[in-house]
Amino acid sequence: MKPAVLFFMILASMNANGQHLLVGRTTGQLPFLKYGLGEDRLGGAKMTFLDSNILMKVVDSVKDDYKVQLSAYHFGWLGKTSFKKDSAVSLQPYYLTGSWKVYGDNKYDYVTISMDERLPYRSAQEINPSKIVVDIFGVTSNTNWITQLSTIKEIRNVYYVQAEDDVFRVIIELKHQQHWGYFIHYDSNKLVIRIKRQPQKLTPQNLLVAIDAGHGGSNTGATGVSSGIIEKEYTLKIAKQFEKYLNAQKVKTFMTRTKDTDLAMIDRTIMLREEDPDILISLHLNSAESDTVKGVSTYYRYIGFRPLSQAILKRMQELKLKEWANVGAFNFSLSGPTEYPNCLVEIGFLSNREDEKKILDPKFHKLVAQKIYLGINDWLKSLK
Repeated sequence: MKPAVLFFMILASMNANGQHLLVGRTTGQLPFLKYGLGEDRLGGAKMTFLDSNILMKVVDSVKDDYKVQLSAYHFGWLGKTSFKKDSAVSLQPYYLTGSWKVYGDNKYDYVTISMDERLPYRSAQEINPSKIVVDIFGVTSNTNWITQLSTIKEIRNVYYVQAEDDVFRVIIELKHQQHWGYFIHYDSNKLVIRIKRQPQKLTPQNLLVAIDAGHGGSNTGATGVSSGIIEKEYTLKIAKQFEKYLNAQKVKTFMTRTKDTDLAMIDRTIMLREEDPDILISLHLNSAESDTVKGVSTYYRYIGFRPLSQAILKRMQELKLKEWANVGAFNFSLSGPTEYPNCLVEIGFLSNREDEKKILDPKFHKLVAQKIYLGINDWLKSLK
């Protein structure tokens, strides 16, 4: 081995203080990166979900998290339970991208990028015009051609920029204004970005709608201020009414839970990934320290999924519910997947007597189901 190459390999295995790095790979179900160590009831702000067996370089440790170096100037935090030391890894002085292929099958469009190693990434949605932007950390371009087939239906253009010496940015321009979702994973050392197409018929009857009744089992949620009712019971009542209403409209549905059972967020997320819905509606009941706070709110994380949450909020206000807010960048676990548009609906406040009275009424449950359906329909009409 040449001395210069050996020198750079030694540098690659050391941090800025000259200490040797702890090297390993992501492991377990749904590992994810956080931006920092800040915490609230929803946990630290998540950067991205990751695939398994992705190369990670640990540079620090704080409580339950490792600080990992993604590139020369980018870092993230990974839960220690999502990291597995791998002594067989031999860090290289640099990693390169290779050729691309852009194609479609009968359901999705794909962008595949060959690489020397499974490296970490993050993604973002952009609007006006619609784009998916994926940053791949720790890699430099050696891409000299992009093979594109006419089987693609949702992708307009794909290209890349070397944003930094070791940050490779993939830009995917979409044909439609609405983001319908995408999924990033590795096939061996090939990064795959799977992009969902817009349905040919923009009607609720052409969608698979996933319904999530918030909480369940030992996770009881909020409690009614006067009645003492439990959130988990009434989210399930309303979810069943919503399912019944959608089925009457000949809309296909999937329920994450149909009874009072413990169901962890990771289990719900994996379940939804397997079912591959077109949209997800998660139903919750809110609570506040002050009994004067009331109203309905909807939540989204990614800007490309916001229009669905806006349309539902507008319809829900027809139930004489005060507008509390449309909340973005929401760090709730079920808002995290990028595979499908999703919306969390906080129907009202159990801590407010006026809202609580509505929530107790079975007739109100039917009206909630109707208004969410109409919101979905309004959203679809706006896309035509």
